[in-house]
Amino acid sequence: QIEGINGDRRRDRRYGIRLDVRWKLIRRRRVLETGVGQTVDLSSGGILFDPGRQLPVGLNVELSVSWPVLLRNVAPMQLLVSGRIVRASQNRTAVAMAQHEFRTAGLPASQSTLARTPSALLSSGASGTSFGKYR
Repeated sequence: QIEGINGDRRRDRRYGIRLDVRWKLIRRRRVLETGVGQTVDLSSGGILFDPGRQLPVGLNVELSVSWPVLLRNVAPMQLLVSGRIVRASQNRTAVAMAQHEFRTAGLPASQSTLARTPSALLSSGASGTSFGKYR
């Protein structure tokens, strides 16, 4: 009980992992700025990342995280996140996730000659195919 009060009170378990991330700072559906960085840790509710500079708290951000696992050992994946910046200091920015989904990032050149029918695209995990939305 005391540990919950004095210790880490986050509800979601955090996983320390360094992954490449592209970010877009958004205000009123307009992209204000873009950049690249690396994740520090992530959970099912948020991401802490290093954007390369301090970002303003309260603005919306979209993240594209290069996922370390290939879909069916072929297609690279991305984790796409929309959220709000809830904390920032120097080179650390915390984002509370509002929405996230996994997508394929594209197919290797050796897979580009597959038939372009809907069933072939889905069975091959073609670029842009959505694999689920959460929240």
